[in-house]
Amino acid sequence: MINPARLHSDQSRLDRETAMLLATVESLSGDELAAPSQCEGWSRADVVAHLASNARALVRMVDWAVTGEEQQIYSSRAARDEDIARIAAMPRRELINELVEASRFFAEQSERLAGEVQAEEVRIGATPIPATSLVAVRISEVVVHHADLDTAWTIEEADPDSLLNAVEAAVRAMRVRNAPGMTLVTEERDEWVIGDGALRVDSDREGLLAWLARGETEGVEADGPLPELPSW
Repeated sequence: MINPARLHSDQSRLDRETAMLLATVESLSGDELAAPSQCEGWSRADVVAHLASNARALVRMVDWAVTGEEQQIYSSRAARDEDIARIAAMPRRELINELVEASRFFAEQSERLAGEVQAEEVRIGATPIPATSLVAVRISEVVVHHADLDTAWTIEEADPDSLLNAVEAAVRAMRVRNAPGMTLVTEERDEWVIGDGALRVDSDREGLLAWLARGETEGVEADGPLPELPSW
């Protein structure tokens, strides 16, 4: 069971980040949605479709946590890609409505985490996730991919704790993907160790996230050469 105060706080932040995301998506024309995003090989419509698909997929993780019956977030990578392609091909209004409805569905279903959970941990792919962190996982998806839309909105507009959720998600991914040993330190006094922690890397949360998620090195300093990172 998630502490009710924490769940309420997480859901309030998710509502805030989602509202900003939806405002951005609503502002985009059909041509603008068809334009490239910051996700290599994806249009903005693909990013929006991924966010819609991910919301419904994460409900399966809520089901696992609540019932104890193991679920896969997607039946396969191919099934995930097909779902994204199907949604991305929708007309503009249908695409936006799909994101609205999927986001609402996850928010409603996440309320079930306030009760008894039968599985304290679930897995998203190879990544173990505490059931208590599922709302935070959705927050991280919204924040990172909102920035990927490459609009006037910037990640600095996210709530500081939402940005922290996103960095933590990136760190979990780096650990599972056997990234080189690093100690990550932020100006906000966060610290994470990956592997043997051999290389110290310093930045603020925004800079660290941009590097871990998208390979951008501006504002990132280290006591040795920055390594190549596995894709996230």
